[in-house]
Amino acid sequence: MGEMGPGEYFICGGFGGICTVLVGHPLDTIKVRLQTMPITKKGEQPLYTGTLDCFKKTIRNEGFRGLYKGMGAPLVGVAPIFAISFMGYGVGKQIFGPANGSQLSYIEYFTAGAFSGIFTTLIMAPGERIKCLLQIQHGINAPKVYDGPVDCLKKLYRQGGIQSIYRGSAATMLRGKHLIFWKPALFQHT
Repeated sequence: MGEMGPGEYFICGGFGGICTVLVGHPLDTIKVRLQTMPITKKGEQPLYTGTLDCFKKTIRNEGFRGLYKGMGAPLVGVAPIFAISFMGYGVGKQIFGPANGSQLSYIEYFTAGAFSGIFTTLIMAPGERIKCLLQIQHGINAPKVYDGPVDCLKKLYRQGGIQSIYRGSAATMLRGKHLIFWKPALFQHT
């Protein structure tokens, strides 16, 4: 079996991105809710006592769909991110790999992975921001600021323009770089 081309990397990455969101989003919602729950005062009960309690309360108060709140932004963003990342990795291997088609060195894998990350942050940062803002809207009496991903995007733009949409993108890029550098190499076939 020959080496995959950039188009095949793009398709595989996109499908992998969709699967990642469908499986991982409920856990991400719980993580964000636990991280952003109000700090309790002495003698008060916390909103959630842990992961399982957050899961149970989310299902009880919002139904199973509550675990998937804010999923639209990452679903729209992650599939292209993975697709572009994997395609960039394939192109990076062609650019930075050995001309004779021999096995890449660790540095060449690293460089190809780094190359793939250049393109992903433009998609990743706004989607991550929108996802988090939607996830922290929870509970029956919680104020609802955003009606969904598009509404959130519009309101962020009105509040501060493109800078508001990309707030936190440098940290998002730095966080994602270590994943982008090494993840594609995990899927390397011989």
